Amino acid sequence: MRIFFDQIGCRLNYSEMETLAGQLRSAGHTIVAAPEQAQVIVFNSCAVTTGAERDSRKRLGALQRANPQARIAVTGCWATLYPHQAAALPGVQLVASNDRKEMLAALLEPWSAELDDVDLLMQMQPDGAPFSPFGERPSVESEQRQSRTRAFIKVQDGCNNRCTFCIVTTLRGDSRSRPLADVVAEVQRAADAGVMEVVLTGVHLGSYGRDLTGVSRCDLKTLIAALLTETDIPRLRLSSLEPWELADGFFDLWSRWPGRLCPHLHLPLQAGTDRQLRAMARRCTTASFRRLVADARAAIPDLILTTDLIVGFPGETDADFAAGLDFVAEMRFTHAHLFPFSARTGTAAATFAGQLSSDVKRTRLRQMQAVVATTGHQERVRFLGATRPVLFEGNGQPLTDQPGRLWFGLTDNYLRVAAIAPHAVELHNRLFPVRLQALAGDVLHGDVLHGDVLPA
Repeated sequence: MRIFFDQIGCRLNYSEMETLAGQLRSAGHTIVAAPEQAQVIVFNSCAVTTGAERDSRKRLGALQRANPQARIAVTGCWATLYPHQAAALPGVQLVASNDRKEMLAALLEPWSAELDDVDLLMQMQPDGAPFSPFGERPSVESEQRQSRTRAFIKVQDGCNNRCTFCIVTTLRGDSRSRPLADVVAEVQRAADAGVMEVVLTGVHLGSYGRDLTGVSRCDLKTLIAALLTETDIPRLRLSSLEPWELADGFFDLWSRWPGRLCPHLHLPLQAGTDRQLRAMARRCTTASFRRLVADARAAIPDLILTTDLIVGFPGETDADFAAGLDFVAEMRFTHAHLFPFSARTGTAAATFAGQLSSDVKRTRLRQMQAVVATTGHQERVRFLGATRPVLFEGNGQPLTDQPGRLWFGLTDNYLRVAAIAPHAVELHNRLFPVRLQALAGDVLHGDVLHGDVLPA
């Protein structure tokens, strides 16, 4: 079968689709680059907000219009929450809830009897591997990540917390961790395939390993140390970490592997007052969050801090919001995922008194955006004149006003960077030091420092 994958939402969704693509490739199927080329479209949906639900429905409609003949399989949180709505959409022939997501390869296999491309299957390589229009590659993993600079690797799923605003943890179940040896092996395969950066993902990454039993029981600190000791991955980045449950000495990891463990932390705050944090059933206070941030910045040079924030939570007073703005400014976040509160059926917060109007939430969202824009600008400005390692990705954009191509990449501490290189130089999936010279919006512009590759 020719299969196209699409998803919206968290990094975990992307990691899950990479894994499924590898399973289907190993079964002889072909992954295509556009929905128009597919016989089967697999879509991983999101339900973190009502906006994400709306986007899931819209994306499915667009995929069906792009290829009305394709069969569509839908999975993910929105499909789990509203399976009948998903099944009723044009083109949808399979709905797999999150508890069946890991069975998707098997669930799709019966379609191959009708959809396998016989001409394609007849074109076999001498070793028996199916022919691929994208060229032969040494392994499933390397094919899966061909042309990718980063791999999102899922190490954990589910969550034991019950934040009052969150439906996603309900949809994904209790915390479940992969064995440490399995994660180490997958990260090394990614490194062998040429991936330069691995991002560890999970619904509640900080809880990794604590559900494992016996000698397998461990924690995230142990996993990180194993990955940096036992694999060759050049850069390791962590996705979202709840601001609790980190092991003693967790930040010491950065002093042991300063060149490989990325100095970037995403710590979801959600609210800037203790009253709101209690109402959200968050397991931290503003004081404990402040101490955590101070400890992290003291231990990790040039740390960049990002977060998640909800505005307009039920019962949020003007005074609450003003205090929250002050606390957010104090924390100096470089970027934040900002959400107006979305009442989700099945969550406790949907039943709380003091629900705020959409107008109030929109106004507060704009105010919070302004505060984060200010702190983000200040954090980026302080790196002007510094040199940071940048992992470039994509294709350089040809310039019309000067020779060369404009390339984009990310520093180790998650700053977006643009740099110009000669036409003949390929920077994709390569790490180079860049001197950061100017700031335009959220993008730092700099000069690549590597004389034997880039002529002066």
